[in-house]
Amino acid sequence: MIAIHKSNKGFSPRWIDFCKKNNIPYKEVSCYDSDIIEQLADCKALMWHHQQTDIKDVLTAKRILFALEHAGIQVFPDFRTSWHFDDKVAQKYLLEALNIPYVKSYIFYDKQKAIDFIKSTELPKVFKLKGGAGSVNVQLIRTRQKGVRLVKKMFGKGVSNVDVWSMVYDRWRLFRLRKSKAALRYLLIAVYRLFIKSGYQKFAGREGNYFYLQDFIPNNKFDIRIIIVNNKAIGIKRNVRPNDFRASGSGLVEPLDNDTIGTSINAVNVAFAAYRLLNNQSAAFDFVFNDEHEPLIVEISYGFLAEVYDGCMGYWTDDLTWHYDDNIAKLQDEMVKLVCESVNINIPAGLTNDKR
Repeated sequence: MIAIHKSNKGFSPRWIDFCKKNNIPYKEVSCYDSDIIEQLADCKALMWHHQQTDIKDVLTAKRILFALEHAGIQVFPDFRTSWHFDDKVAQKYLLEALNIPYVKSYIFYDKQKAIDFIKSTELPKVFKLKGGAGSVNVQLIRTRQKGVRLVKKMFGKGVSNVDVWSMVYDRWRLFRLRKSKAALRYLLIAVYRLFIKSGYQKFAGREGNYFYLQDFIPNNKFDIRIIIVNNKAIGIKRNVRPNDFRASGSGLVEPLDNDTIGTSINAVNVAFAAYRLLNNQSAAFDFVFNDEHEPLIVEISYGFLAEVYDGCMGYWTDDLTWHYDDNIAKLQDEMVKLVCESVNINIPAGLTNDKR
């Protein structure tokens, strides 16, 4: 039996739906319960789509998952897949150690060394906090004055993990772009958070005592995200915001296939090579391209916003062959298959009804 952490967001609803339709034995659990280990006594695996903006997930997920993995229980995501999740500094060390092509990054734990670097390096550079998604707290340093100010701030009072005003502005931009009920809902939530803090806002705190930068790779009007699960890859193109350099969180997304990916197919090849080296269950790679159009990884994640990929109509295998499949966007199904295979749970042929 597979245990699935119950949630109304993330991958959980799709995992549960797949188990129901394929008559896979599963049960829903709450990993926040103190007796969660006891609850899993009759289970061979636990699947939990933990997220970086849920304070309870941040506090508990890796501790529980890695403890279970030590005990020989299959988990998703496992240690190799998620130890570096939402930690750009950890990813810097990992990509360098494995010699995987990435955008060169710099980390300083000493204030004066960071200032000396800013005063001597070629600008612009991209400042980031080690965590965060959707381009939150990402800034382009064009002048040495701005760079020194950021250094002093990071080694002084620090920077808040949550920039609510930027979130409101971005949600307003997306609402004007889409005019949908979903976009309006997200905008209203952002405005609400100006006055009523979420649990994450209350307890995530501030970042400081380090200074992290990446090289700025110019002339990129979009980035490419390639997601690989169970040796199947799908992709999207994310256009940058108007008058900006950031693509993540822009909402300007186009699904990719073999006809539309063009020369960016090199990113799929690099993604598969990195996937093999990392030995991940699931990996989402964000790519930009240098002047020679060589793909460079910006960052990695094991998770993603599922709905964004529902327009994908096929996948690549590691030989770069394209396979049409109008259901492949649900790579969450592949995650369940992967876990089932690892614990010898058979997936019956064909679909069943939704009864357990």
